Amino acid sequence: MATSQRDYYQVLGIPNTASADEIKKAYRRLARQFHPDMHSGAKKSEMEKKFKELNEAHEVLSDTDKRKKYDRYGAQWEQAEAYERARQAAGAQGGGQAHSFSGEGFSDIFENLFGGRGRSGSPRGFSAQGEDLETEAELSLREVLTGVTKRVNLMEPTPCLTCRGSGAVRNRPCQACLGTGSHVESKTIEVKIPAGVQDGTRVRVAGKGQPGVNGGKRGDLYLHVTIAPDKIFRRQGSDLQATLPVWPWEAALGAEVMAPTLTEPVRVKIPAGSRAESKLRLKGKGLPTAAGGHGDLFLILQIVMPSSLTDDERALFAQLGRLRTGDPRADLLAAAQRG
Repeated sequence: MATSQRDYYQVLGIPNTASADEIKKAYRRLARQFHPDMHSGAKKSEMEKKFKELNEAHEVLSDTDKRKKYDRYGAQWEQAEAYERARQAAGAQGGGQAHSFSGEGFSDIFENLFGGRGRSGSPRGFSAQGEDLETEAELSLREVLTGVTKRVNLMEPTPCLTCRGSGAVRNRPCQACLGTGSHVESKTIEVKIPAGVQDGTRVRVAGKGQPGVNGGKRGDLYLHVTIAPDKIFRRQGSDLQATLPVWPWEAALGAEVMAPTLTEPVRVKIPAGSRAESKLRLKGKGLPTAAGGHGDLFLILQIVMPSSLTDDERALFAQLGRLRTGDPRADLLAAAQRG
């Protein structure tokens, strides 16, 4: 069944002391995040792999009997049944004596059964680079503008002090780590994300992945960057858009008003005779570009009416209505009649 050599507890992001309820909650949370139907393109195939690994870890750790075997034997938990049968058979042939394997200890028997390999499945003397880790990092537009240092929590195995990482003490499974050779501990690191990073970018942090095997290099950590929606600004590449409300008289007569940016508000000039949906361009007030400059901020004018009018204001609007001739709906009505 097993297709992955990653620690199942690390796959679910939980300690090896997690309860059944914690295992279930972790699985449900990650299943929503990694489900292939939630992604498209190249990322879909990547998520399919992660989702398969996640289901495999959940299937083992949510089953009490399988979890006991996994806690004791690690990635080789399925082959452990063969080991148990071989040990029992040898005991029966030797009159029920546990030393029927010519005095070999647990680790020696295990290595003989599985071709000279230890728990991790790596041959003696063979070094291998640790696996890469991946996680999500959500940034606000202001963090994209300036760059940011993010704190990332990782679940990392550390060698067991009792058995010094071997998984066994006096040829028996280590009781401190249940034969795994390590404990899973939470570790927080700081990752600097540069300004101008794009949505969907993978930021590589060298040497922050899983530890290597037999002295091999550590893997890398990859952060998948997503940019959170903003309440005010809409992103279009390196450019930004925002709606700027103006009074009818400001649009008609022109005015100077304050407008928002990702940093401090700035004063902008509304040209006389401006119409609704007109755009004002603020050069260089957007996000950093790959070329080293900045995009622009476009303010889209929205003409708004007061929620209530005073008697004087109502009189002025009535006077304007008497002075203004023509029908603003004339072109619309004519076009509707033409079909």
